[in-house]
Amino acid sequence: MAKIILRGAHALTVVIRVVAGVLLIGSVAINFVNIIGRYFLSTSIPWAEEVMLFLMVGCVFLGSGLVGWSGRQIRMDAVVSLLPLRLRWAIELFSDLVLIASCVVLAVLAWPVVAMLAEFDQRSQAANIPLALPQATLPLGFLILAFLVAVRVLTRTRSGAPTAYSDH
Repeated sequence: MAKIILRGAHALTVVIRVVAGVLLIGSVAINFVNIIGRYFLSTSIPWAEEVMLFLMVGCVFLGSGLVGWSGRQIRMDAVVSLLPLRLRWAIELFSDLVLIASCVVLAVLAWPVVAMLAEFDQRSQAANIPLALPQATLPLGFLILAFLVAVRVLTRTRSGAPTAYSDH
């Protein structure tokens, strides 16, 4: 069962990399076209800034799971890194559990906002994009982050390797 979940997590990271890459490339392409239009054709795309912002938000929140998967999230671990290995491992495990819980709570709290935006059919001003779409990347990104960190924690602690976190 653990191998299936681990394979699923690896597949999810591949999908996230592709999606985040496409969002980033889309944002850069829109920016490039807008720059060409603005400086060479004296006209700009009215919705470009808004769409680029939505694409970047999606890239960041969906891509945050990759950071958690690799265990490279921001930590205040100057003192923790000086602790003995087992104590450091326990504190880092606790930190990951707090991260998972926080992500789940944030996703649960964010989802009603997304549902309300969809229910009222709120749309962006310039691009007329339903605001539920870019806003949905927040709870989705938090859930992906929680899932990938949980898989990382479970697969590393099951092996009994207290050195699993020592690569930070």
